[in-house]
Amino acid sequence: MARATKVEKYRDLLDPENVKDVVWRFGAPPNYDVVDKLFEQGRTKIWAAGSLEEKVQKLVKTWEMEMFHKTRPEDFKTVDTQKFTLSVNGRQGLTMGDIKRIKGGYNAMLQTQLPEHYRVYNPAEESADSSHVVFTTAFPRGFALEILHVYAGPPVIVYKFRHWGFVEGPFKGHAPTGEKAEFQGIGIFELDENSKIFKVELFHDRGELLGGLVKGEKTTDSTGGMASSCPVMRTG
Repeated sequence: MARATKVEKYRDLLDPENVKDVVWRFGAPPNYDVVDKLFEQGRTKIWAAGSLEEKVQKLVKTWEMEMFHKTRPEDFKTVDTQKFTLSVNGRQGLTMGDIKRIKGGYNAMLQTQLPEHYRVYNPAEESADSSHVVFTTAFPRGFALEILHVYAGPPVIVYKFRHWGFVEGPFKGHAPTGEKAEFQGIGIFELDENSKIFKVELFHDRGELLGGLVKGEKTTDSTGGMASSCPVMRTG
């Protein structure tokens, strides 16, 4: 079952010991080789090993890996799943149960109050699997993450991040452009005495990302491209 047979440079918990007995959303641990190449080619910062910025970047990437790939609360190691809440743009915090109810990380992080007919991506209509297909199809080389700045260290970590990828596949009936789509934002992690995350606040403009995804000509395919063969999410 386990694919993780080498050291993961940018994330923890993907070594052979830590992938054992985990129920993975897509049946196996994720492989980040493709998105790590994108990250190394496109990052604007190279943080020194052992620096606060490098540690925060690894924590954020590891947390995203767990959020997108693990299904059982008992398999999470970066967070206190009993106390954990995730808030996006000042909304009420979502518990682990809430995130499961709204069907996954993408839908949690792309919440919106726009009327439904204005939503180019509508979390209310997507499942965890369909949202995975939509974005892995649009970004076949993955969706990379880097930390741009760390304003405060633990136990309250405040950081600025950047996510980016190249729109080389269709998205919700829009043809691929090959152009880069990206957005930046602010994240706040609160850690307990055991260095477990119990609260996350994210602030970003979802329109920065989605605007780049709908630049292509409108096509007859509104599925977002359901022919993706990628079995794992390449985020981070």
